[in-house]
Amino acid sequence: MLPTENRLRRREDFATAVRRGRRAGRPALVVHLRSGATDPHAPGESAPPTRAGFVVSKAVGGAVVRNKVKRRLRHLMRDRIDLFPPGSLVVVRALPGAGDADHALLARDLDAALTRLLGGGAR
Repeated sequence: MLPTENRLRRREDFATAVRRGRRAGRPALVVHLRSGATDPHAPGESAPPTRAGFVVSKAVGGAVVRNKVKRRLRHLMRDRIDLFPPGSLVVVRALPGAGDADHALLARDLDAALTRLLGGGAR
């Protein structure tokens, strides 16, 4: 499970990551990244943690399928959250094909998108 301090919850933060961040798409998902954004809600001077949120629409499937996809994405992101600079906002948006994708395919697509966003791949 993704720790509470690493969860993206506010609508404004989702909008910031999607509108002002960079984007990398794969067949099963799209990842939006706003690198090192400062968190106006965090008290103190310490660097805010990286936070991730997930968008899984009804186009992916019914409630059971959507929740399964969200659980898989949260589990995958837990192991990758340390790859991002502190204060980053990450939004993972599942595409309709994610409902039929297995865990390995979601992991491959997420890794490919993160590699591209974090500077490891060319367009």
